[in-house]
Amino acid sequence: MSLSSPANNAGLSLDLRSLDRLRASGGTDRNGLKEAAKQLESLFMQELMKSMRATTMNSGMTDNAATEMGTGMLDTQMSTQMSGLPGGLGDLILRQLERQMGKVATPTAHAAGAAAAPARAEGAASSGKLSHTENFVKKHQAAAAAAEASTGIPAAHILGQAALESGWGKREIRATDGSNSHNLFGIKADSSWKGKVAEVTTTEYIGGVARKVTAKFRAYASYEESFKDHARLLSQSPRYSQTMAQADSVQGFARGLQKAGYATDPAYADKLTKVINTTLRLQRTVT
Repeated sequence: MSLSSPANNAGLSLDLRSLDRLRASGGTDRNGLKEAAKQLESLFMQELMKSMRATTMNSGMTDNAATEMGTGMLDTQMSTQMSGLPGGLGDLILRQLERQMGKVATPTAHAAGAAAAPARAEGAASSGKLSHTENFVKKHQAAAAAAEASTGIPAAHILGQAALESGWGKREIRATDGSNSHNLFGIKADSSWKGKVAEVTTTEYIGGVARKVTAKFRAYASYEESFKDHARLLSQSPRYSQTMAQADSVQGFARGLQKAGYATDPAYADKLTKVINTTLRLQRTVT
């Protein structure tokens, strides 16, 4: 879709100047945001009408300057009437503008019903504060990015696994004295581990049946150490060579970990795939 016509360019320039003024005011003028959203929606609808007409075969017998002007006026009128409807494109544009201006949109009744399920699932912040899932991503994305640089595994995949293993930070492994192990990936302390450990009761699947067992897990001085150790484990252990080979794919990474025996849960790959996809969406809201 093109925005090459002079009239549309003028309208677009006007809208961009309006946005600049809103930025300068700190984005506190909600009425101004609503008007900018309505204008942008109207421009989009005009372009939509223009594209629809462009796909219609014209006879050329009655085409002249007068008919073109009349058609343009009709398109403008129709696009204006189609803009500003509750729950329409304008509401979506308004929420995006409010997010970019540092405000949080109040969903309309129509939009709230449609967004309720994903908002709850992903912890969308309706009060202006980040949800616990968004906070988790924001808190650890720098460490995940560093792990990506050293391993090539996408940061979202690493963050997603940390989220799944720790319950988005709500089920972190703690020692008997209550101290935090900072172990976000559920890595156990085998005979090769010389550092501190945290012994806790966990769930393991034995023969496909969930059982409670006591196990020792590695304990770190910081979350950054946890990410680094996880990166070393996946990149240096031959056990995860096939996982690394397909780590650029969400499903490939998840299935590779399950096949390599990272976890005993038979549904681990499916669960991890869903959490990584959620993490990818959250990354766009906190950056």
